[in-house]
Formats: sequence, C-alpha cells, structure tokens
Amino acid sequence: MRVRADESRCQGHGLCHMVAPEVFDLRADDGHVLIPTPDVPPELADDAARGVEGCPEMALTLEP
Repeated sequence: MRVRADESRCQGHGLCHMVAPEVFDLRADDGHVLIPTPDVPPELADDAARGVEGCPEMALTLEP
C-alpha cells in the first residue's frame, strides 16, 4: 500500500498527522503534509486509511 499527497490541495489542518504520526509528517514552515515513506507497512495500514479518510481537503489517497 502506498499513500500519496496532493500538496496543492493540502491546507495544513494536520488531522492526518494527529491520527497517524508514523505515516504523516508536517512541514515546519506551514504545517502542510509530508510523507517521508510512501510505502506503508501492513501494521500501519489502518492508521494510514484513517488519516486519508479524515483529510477535509481530500488531499490524500491510498493505492494498493
């Protein structure tokens, strides 16, 4: 599973990071999402999915 971010849609709410800090990081300057490791290990798949679902801007996607 891979997670991707459309940085042009991210508004820096940080909800993804609150749900899954092991998957999503935030840029220090503006709080926009960073994905340090796009390949999500199986043990973090549920957290990654919750982070994607919780994004109010729909800036995140999961790919099998």
